[in-house]
Amino acid sequence: MCHSALKSGDFDINIPNLITISRIVLTPVFVILLLKDLRFAAFVVFTVAGISDALDGLIARCFNKRTVLGSYLDPIADKLLLVSAFVCLAVLEIIPEWLAVIVLSRDIVIVLGIAVFSITDIHVEMRPSLVSKCTTLFQIATVILSLLEPKIKIALFSENLLYWFTAGLTVLSGFHYLYHGLNILQNSLGNSQGRK
Repeated sequence: MCHSALKSGDFDINIPNLITISRIVLTPVFVILLLKDLRFAAFVVFTVAGISDALDGLIARCFNKRTVLGSYLDPIADKLLLVSAFVCLAVLEIIPEWLAVIVLSRDIVIVLGIAVFSITDIHVEMRPSLVSKCTTLFQIATVILSLLEPKIKIALFSENLLYWFTAGLTVLSGFHYLYHGLNILQNSLGNSQGRK
């Protein structure tokens, strides 16, 4: 996040940040349960983690508890949980491998973009776009439905339709971040050359 002067509370460990940290801690628990074929327990842990994602943001907004630490921790927690989930589900052949590759590729693009900004000393405000929020929502839904019993999954949603919709949103979100990032990079480099 771009701040000219950091305030004393920017790196406080407040309630929303503690909830985010708990989501990071729940990730290996979820993976272990899933690998041990304890699907219902994994489903419960993942659902709790998903609810915590909405809860920490709600508390931060309603009680003005947004911090710089939270702005970095929250996307890290989301990506760690979702990437771990998609990779494990693909390895266990619960979801198609191509879907996990798409999800992983998009996050690699985002991480590489952040690395480029850090190397070039370009400061950007980390705010997820609407398409990114929708992508996260459908990715969470995909994981949750994939952990349910086959009959329940069929009753709630067509698996293939959900996979393709999630994949489409993930690709769209990736291209949106790429387009936005290239514009920021171009403008920043153009401004720095203009000052010479």
